[in-house]
Amino acid sequence: MKTFLKSFIIAFVCFTLLIGSAAFAIMKFADDKQDRLNEYQSSNDEQNSKPDSKPEAEMTELEKLIQKSQRVNILLLGMEGPRTDTIILASFDPKSKNLDLVSIPRDTYFYSAGYDKLDQKKINAVYGRSGIKGIMKVASHVLGGVPIHEYVKVSYDGVEDIVDSLGGVKVNVPFNMDYDDPYAKPPLHIHLKKGVQTLNGKKAIQFLRFRKGNNGRGYPDGDLGRIKAQQQFLMAAMDKALSFRLPLVANTVFKFVKTSMDLSDVIYYAKSAIGIKKENIKTYRLPGRHKNMGLSYFIHDPAETEKLMIEIYKRGLEE
Repeated sequence: MKTFLKSFIIAFVCFTLLIGSAAFAIMKFADDKQDRLNEYQSSNDEQNSKPDSKPEAEMTELEKLIQKSQRVNILLLGMEGPRTDTIILASFDPKSKNLDLVSIPRDTYFYSAGYDKLDQKKINAVYGRSGIKGIMKVASHVLGGVPIHEYVKVSYDGVEDIVDSLGGVKVNVPFNMDYDDPYAKPPLHIHLKKGVQTLNGKKAIQFLRFRKGNNGRGYPDGDLGRIKAQQQFLMAAMDKALSFRLPLVANTVFKFVKTSMDLSDVIYYAKSAIGIKKENIKTYRLPGRHKNMGLSYFIHDPAETEKLMIEIYKRGLEE
């Protein structure tokens, strides 16, 4: 039990040690899969239905794989005020010890009846109007109906302190980043030079939040480029966490994390994660493309998304 728990803790200590709390969920989920029915999904039968609720002959390939799998899926949310600035599905298979992280672009198009303003049609606006239950339902729907068992969310303030507790994170800034928004609350000022460097908490926030500069230019591939940068940061922070600093990070993160899980025993398990490797971790982006429809949206590809989730679920079952 502790072996796969260690693997999962290591994997996500990167973005905010969200993994610490997620790991506790995995422990309980693996003990008794049938008891891990999340209260946040109780009314989500249509979009997040259990595969075993219908005959096997009527199931899709993905539904059959979900039924056979012991995976636990946790929605990781990086909050910017009432909006979800970062959305990641962390899917962990305790049998194979594989961890798969699927990033959902914040500009992903999702229309809800009655919300017709352009900025209301993005997935990052769902939490503000529908809360955690709403974003879990929508994320499950976008990801092909895979069940989401738990959630963990953290604000950027928390990320700053967590990065500082790691002693900074080394990343390669792909280009000069200069952006000023004096009207943001609080005001946002991003000034980073191109090149490899160790970012402290404040600089890490700048790196994670950068989208476009004062000159209107940003990542060549838009929000997908930003996701790549966040994943780069994630892996670098994970490497840094493979050290004696992990217990300190665990103590720091729980001041800022909100979750559907009980955190009482998490620090104990986080301590046991020191020295564990990360070979089984993979990162992905939601399949799709950008399209301008008054605003720039990311239009996800349902068929390719289902293929991706099948690939992820098979990765555990075939090993």
